[in-house]
Order: sequence, then C-alpha cells, then structure tokens
Amino acid sequence: MSADKNASTDLNLQQKDVVEEVVSTKSGRENFDTPQDHIGAISQIFSQFQFAYHNQFHKAFPDAESLVIAKKYWLSSLQGFSPSVILAAGKKITHGQTFLPSLADLVSACETGDDLFGLPNLQEAYLEACSAPSPKCNFSWSHPAVYFAGKAASWFLLANESPAVAQPVFEYHYKLLCDRVRRGEALEVKVAVPLTDVVHQPLERAELRSRLAKLRRDLKL
Repeated sequence: MSADKNASTDLNLQQKDVVEEVVSTKSGRENFDTPQDHIGAISQIFSQFQFAYHNQFHKAFPDAESLVIAKKYWLSSLQGFSPSVILAAGKKITHGQTFLPSLADLVSACETGDDLFGLPNLQEAYLEACSAPSPKCNFSWSHPAVYFAGKAASWFLLANESPAVAQPVFEYHYKLLCDRVRRGEALEVKVAVPLTDVVHQPLERAELRSRLAKLRRDLKL
C-alpha cells in the first residue's frame, strides 16, 4: 500500500512538471490557491533551478530517481509556506545567488514572508495610512496595498477614530489585499491629474451686446 502511494506521488510530481511547463508557456503569472498546488510550486522551482544552474543542477541530481526523491523531500519540508511564497522566494534566490540553492536557502528566503512582495507589516502599514497627506492618491506609498486598505477602511475613520477602533478595520482590509498580492495580482494607484487652467478671453463689445439681446428675446423681456 505504501509503495503504491509513493508511486502515485512520484507520478504526480512528474505529471506536474509537464503541466507547469505548459502553464508557464501560456501565461506569465501562476495562481496557486489550493494545497495540492504545492506540488506545482516545487516542480516550477526545480525547473527554474535547472535553467539557472544547469551544470550544478545536473551534478546534484544526475538521474530521474534522485530528482523525484529531492522533490518529495522539499515538498514535505515546505508545506508550511504558501505556494506563492515558495515561488517568490525561489525567484529571489535565482536572481541573487551564484550557486545552486539548498533547501535551507529556500526556507530562509520563504521566512522573509511579505518582504518578498514589498509589503510592509501591519503596524507600519497602518501608521503610513494614518499619516499620509492628501491627496492620498498622490502620496508615494510603500505599496499600493496600503493605499487601497486605507481607502476601503475610510480615510475619515483613520483620521478621527482611535487606533482601538480604526486599526482592526484597516488590518482586515489590508490582510485581504496582501492575499491578493501574494497570488500575483498587481495593484496600481492612479495619480490624480489636476485640471488644466482655462484662461477665458473677454468678449468683444459687439458679441456681448448680441448675446444680451438674445438672452432678452429668450426671456421675453
């Protein structure tokens, strides 16, 4: 029974490699929402490592069997992190590390959490939202999620209520927005564009008399 289960897991990992390759070709953004997608995240991480560290990768995993064993071990060790965090951590490592990352390297990168997405922590985000000057949309936000959380919570509430009242409301919206960012959604604050000043030229006397005459006729004066 155990052997059948292991064989099934191995097959799933191998099938996921193919599926993830197709998904990556069709779309530049992956959306991992369910627990089983941890398998997809691990498969994609290994594909990235294979491309970025080609010779080192094949030296570390010389055959299909060793690769499947490694994937299973990494999968079991990274279950505590969401798939999107795993993917973001893998991307961060491959962009800044010369040598093939170890499992410990990836775990360490995952533990930075929201830093991978440029998201400030809850307290920092709340203080930023409360202190930002108006117009809010023109402020240089640390992350758009802070702006949209403040807007959803109500700028009036943040400015006039105590933290005991306002902060839980803000944090509720901020957590929802952070989840959307971790799933790959891009948030953008639209900057308010001031209206162009219109310079009105004075009317010529003849035009002014003509308009006044028309106005009198319309009003039957």
